[in-house]
Amino acid sequence: MHQIAPMSEDQMAIKDAVAKTIAPFDDEYWGKTDETGKWPEEFCDAMAKGGWLGIAFPEEYGGAGLGLTEAALMMQTVTRSGAGYSGASAIHLNIFGPKPLEKFGTEEQKQENLPKIISGKEKMCFAVTEPNSGLDTSSLETKAERTNNGYVINGRKIWTTGAQRADKILIIARTTPKDQCAKPHLGLSLFYTDLDRGKIEANPIPKMGRKAVECNTLFIDGLEVPKEHLIGEEGAGFKYLLQGLNPERVLFAVESVGLGFAALERAARYAQERVVFGRPIGQNQGIQHPLARSWAELSAAELMAYKAASLYDAGEDCGAEANAAKYLGTEAGFTACETAVLTHGGMGYAKEYHVERMMREAMLARIAPVSREMILNFIAERVLGLPKSY
Repeated sequence: MHQIAPMSEDQMAIKDAVAKTIAPFDDEYWGKTDETGKWPEEFCDAMAKGGWLGIAFPEEYGGAGLGLTEAALMMQTVTRSGAGYSGASAIHLNIFGPKPLEKFGTEEQKQENLPKIISGKEKMCFAVTEPNSGLDTSSLETKAERTNNGYVINGRKIWTTGAQRADKILIIARTTPKDQCAKPHLGLSLFYTDLDRGKIEANPIPKMGRKAVECNTLFIDGLEVPKEHLIGEEGAGFKYLLQGLNPERVLFAVESVGLGFAALERAARYAQERVVFGRPIGQNQGIQHPLARSWAELSAAELMAYKAASLYDAGEDCGAEANAAKYLGTEAGFTACETAVLTHGGMGYAKEYHVERMMREAMLARIAPVSREMILNFIAERVLGLPKSY
């Protein structure tokens, strides 16, 4: 299927090399992970061995020193292969999740941790969201109280991906009470520390899709954190989190676009092969037009995503474009997957053709890590200059 986003020779080589790395992991492999809930370790190992987990990190720490554009190409190639979010989410956090550590950590922290994360030796999870705060990060209730040697953390987190296998945790907690801060988002601090299972209970959340990549509720009781594990300045954690928002939105956009194209390709193939009333069902405009519309929507979203990535890599503001890409990409991706299911008719409901798995996974990106409504709020306020509604 035609590639819309323009690519340089080097970027095309990256796309082809990633595709070669993940070629052994076919629909049967991903269907099995969805059925059993087993983490795709073989896939993760292959990506780590290929050096792909450090694509956007500096070479001095074992990374490739490339940009968001190349990382986006990689992640879109993963989902488009049929891996969907079962594949993408298994490595997504490695791509930009440790960026606060790279940008604001001490040289000792970076040397100690980044090479291990990039090689796959060190497995991390990222704990931000809480049951009572949702997207209102300034209202986080998990506390990090100072001790003689550092901090002790108590609280709860939810939707923490990969906590069952992680040995490190990147966690944000309140170090100064909200009512003592000049602004609500101040007084939050970021830590990168050991995931001590004697102090952290991680319980998987049964969910709709992407069974192999679990999300957890965390109960944190007396987690002792050395002062050396604080990232940057105390109280500046929220500011550090903001650095990763636009890249994350771009990655979710291209991952959804890739997944949508994967579903669309399967639907178009089925529409050519399935014969009813003596003709391929793809000969009917009732089948053709929804598929064609999805191709157009996916292609437009793809262009917006790579525009945002290009702006980010050039050091320019890309907030509007990144948010628009996330909105357009995730909506187009879900619609394409839904259209693929409907194109298959009754067989779209069967696991055999994998499109139902793709549709379940596509729903995830419409909700996380930020809702469609909050994205539209951002565009309304920051782009159109309308008053804040909440």
